[in-house]
Amino acid sequence: MNLNLRNAVIHNVSGNSQDELRDTIVDAIQNGEEKMLPGLGVLFEVIWKNASDQEKSEMLQTLENGLK
Repeated sequence: MNLNLRNAVIHNVSGNSQDELRDTIVDAIQNGEEKMLPGLGVLFEVIWKNASDQEKSEMLQTLENGLK
């Protein structure tokens, strides 16, 4: 079976509103299932690719602080 996870995740959330995207993210985090982690990774990749350098710096600062 040849499954392109990135394309599948993006296809499943394309056209979703901000509320729907938030619900997807919150549900994946609250659910805590390991199988949801790749999808969250794909969403983060989209965020990262579309973020400015300033936004990337802020994300990295937030991540660093959250891991302390």
